Amino acid sequence: MQSPSSFTGSLRRHPVLSVLGGILLLLVLVVVLFDWNWVRPPIERYISQKTQREFRMSDLHVRLGFTPTIRMRDVYFGNADWSKENQPMAKAEAVEFSISLRDLPEKFLVPRVALTRPELLFERLPDNRKNWILAEPDETRPSKLRISTLSVDDGRLRYIDHGEPLALDIEASTFDPAKQEKVKDADAAPANDRYSTQYRFKGSYHGATFSGNALTGEVLSFQESGVPFPIQGELSAGTTRLRVEGTIADAANISGIDTQLRIEGKTLANLYPFLLLPLPASPPYRLEGHLVLQGNRYTMDDLRGRIGSTDVFGKAAYVDKKPRPLLQADLHSKNLDLADLGPLIGIETKETGGKPKLTQAQTKDRPTATAKQKSVDPDHLLPSGSFDGSKLQKIDAEVDLHATRLEVPKGLPLESLKASLRLNDAVMTLAPVDFGFAGGTIAGRAKLDARAPLIKSDVQIDLQGIQLGQFVPEDSTLAKGAGRAGATLRLSGVGNSIADAAAKSNGRIATTVVNGRISNLLDAASGLNMGKVLTLLAGGDKDIVINCGGAVFDVKNGRGQSSLFVVDTEQTQVLGDGWFDLGTERFDLTVAPKPKHVGLLSLRTPVRTFGSFSHPDYELKKGPLIARGAAVAGLAAVGPIAALLPLIETGPGQETDCGKVRQETQGAAKQANITRASKGRASAKR
Repeated sequence: MQSPSSFTGSLRRHPVLSVLGGILLLLVLVVVLFDWNWVRPPIERYISQKTQREFRMSDLHVRLGFTPTIRMRDVYFGNADWSKENQPMAKAEAVEFSISLRDLPEKFLVPRVALTRPELLFERLPDNRKNWILAEPDETRPSKLRISTLSVDDGRLRYIDHGEPLALDIEASTFDPAKQEKVKDADAAPANDRYSTQYRFKGSYHGATFSGNALTGEVLSFQESGVPFPIQGELSAGTTRLRVEGTIADAANISGIDTQLRIEGKTLANLYPFLLLPLPASPPYRLEGHLVLQGNRYTMDDLRGRIGSTDVFGKAAYVDKKPRPLLQADLHSKNLDLADLGPLIGIETKETGGKPKLTQAQTKDRPTATAKQKSVDPDHLLPSGSFDGSKLQKIDAEVDLHATRLEVPKGLPLESLKASLRLNDAVMTLAPVDFGFAGGTIAGRAKLDARAPLIKSDVQIDLQGIQLGQFVPEDSTLAKGAGRAGATLRLSGVGNSIADAAAKSNGRIATTVVNGRISNLLDAASGLNMGKVLTLLAGGDKDIVINCGGAVFDVKNGRGQSSLFVVDTEQTQVLGDGWFDLGTERFDLTVAPKPKHVGLLSLRTPVRTFGSFSHPDYELKKGPLIARGAAVAGLAAVGPIAALLPLIETGPGQETDCGKVRQETQGAAKQANITRASKGRASAKR
């Protein structure tokens, strides 16, 4: 081994090495003893000139290396000249950060930033100018600055986004985790080892205010790190409450979420300002699940809770993509209260913002009643709650709902529900919408086009295999009636509520009855055949067959006119004629029973049913009764036996061509489909 004396001798024999060694020693002494405050003024002037903002600090220190660390004290950085706020963008008692030299010049990566008592103001304009971009004024290109982790000791941040609009005010403070205990029971009080920083925040988003608090670890992963940090927080926005606990990665541009989430509130519609989801005005709700973010997809697994009195479980996802985000959901319910779906179709309730119901006198003038009055008027059946079509333009959706059992108003034999909703580019399709109904099915399909200010609607409803006996009490004479009914409805209209669209609708409605049976007593009473009624009362009632029955209404501008109305039994042919108006919700229908056989004591006369959908009324046609009464009175002067002659039923009823009835009712549906298809092709050509 070479001795120190021999090494010194080598330096003397090699003067070049001696000079280099001296320079190296001098550099070491300069680095160790160098006062970085000597270069602080030129740095302040350079940054101020480049950004055209005032920049200053009271102390500067640098620790060199491949990732040098810079520490500054009493930092002040002015705001952009376009800011409307009269305060600097940033000031802090101390700022310490490191720089990754390996990533220059592609990006300016800051692995760590530590702030002591900072006061920060971040602003963004609608044209995407940001006051925190350290570049030339008016620069809108993406910044090369990337911050990986951030720690804050007693600070405040204000963020104002003039484009969203969003205003956020955050206060941060650190604490010693060892002194913060979370008591679970009297015998155990484990120390908190996850959270050391507390945040209190408040603000507004799209005009809706919110506030809350959160706990995190000492350091936040901030941008492009992918490193999760623990978080526990609560948020309140009006009647909405949100609670999360789990981990989040990268606070500035969130790249990962893995939390348990619980949300509850008065109505789902209040979430629109925050999520921009066009959710319906629902009853009070409570939902929870496991929220995970992977890439641009937020998933909610193990979703469960209640909406009103309806239980809900399943899964959901939200995909943040262009040109519109996508909402996906697969929802199930063991017991769905149909009243909870009312707001979805425009029925307003007290819980969802509807005013107290108006009296009949207050809304007597039906054509001039406002939509708001109609929506809460007890005499108005068609929902008049207005839909905002512009909300359907901001998101796409794929939602499926399956309810095993339905809670429905008394007497309405709905059994189950299966529905599928697809929303794409402001065109919503509901297909299928299937109800189990009175032993049969209601199969529906609807299309809503919200690309224009007025929503275009196209509705198809098919009732199949409906058991008529389920609509009356079991101990009623009518319960002896049996058979299956079917119906088809094809309507298209324009309007932003069901009532408005119905009032302007066009199409056809057709119904049919097959394999039916009704009470013989009821059949006799319908024709006012008193002789037959007395015979049945004395000898006992029995059922008779309904050969066929059908009705077809052609609808134009909301008014339906009958083109077919017939019910044919073994003993009576019933013919009808009339109209209904979906705009005024009134109807007027006359049915005329025509017995097929001769009878005695017959007072047969047409029956008129009329009125509003919610308050129907009826009356007997007086003309035929008066004529027969006058004939009875006149002939009574001749003799008692002669007075019975006008009461003899001559049997004018004819046998109905049931094949033709079925052809017309089925053809009505087919014709409506053909008309709709031709209109669709014409619209596509335009």
